[in-house]
Amino acid sequence: MEIIKYPHSILLKKCEKVAVGDEKCARLLDKMLVTLHRVAGAGLAAPQVGIAKRMVVIDLREIDEAQKIYKMINPIFTWKSNVSVESEEGCLSIPFLREIIQRHESVSVEYLDENFQKCTIEKATGFLAYCLQHELDHLDGKLYIDLLSKVKRASALRKYKKLLEEQSKTGENNAPL
Repeated sequence: MEIIKYPHSILLKKCEKVAVGDEKCARLLDKMLVTLHRVAGAGLAAPQVGIAKRMVVIDLREIDEAQKIYKMINPIFTWKSNVSVESEEGCLSIPFLREIIQRHESVSVEYLDENFQKCTIEKATGFLAYCLQHELDHLDGKLYIDLLSKVKRASALRKYKKLLEEQSKTGENNAPL
């Protein structure tokens, strides 16, 4: 699967819920995971590979061996902490660009796994909480740059355009994430 890049319109649309029992889901989630590993990312939402469905894969084992692989169908937040934290964030669909973003310190999420079994992540913190927020935002057509002020967003998009122009001149396809 190929990663869809900003400003493709699919990245800006709210995704449809997956029908319970949809037999294609497990295969799609597996393909998304293969793609995630190929591009060495931490998380990937379905619209980033051209599918307007509410599906996400997250694999943080490179960062923390105690983590597991999450294959999520129709994930929703059930709780968000009132405390915010900031960190540098990037996105596979906006290569070369990283910005400081405010996110909730902790979140809880309900989702269906690839077998349509209900699962819960209670009060995730750290990088997992960040990834969950980033990927679930994708399902609602929101990108991390949308969390920036108008001035910072405009500056980031100018920087992104310049980086893409430089990349096309050198012919590089790999984005430093």
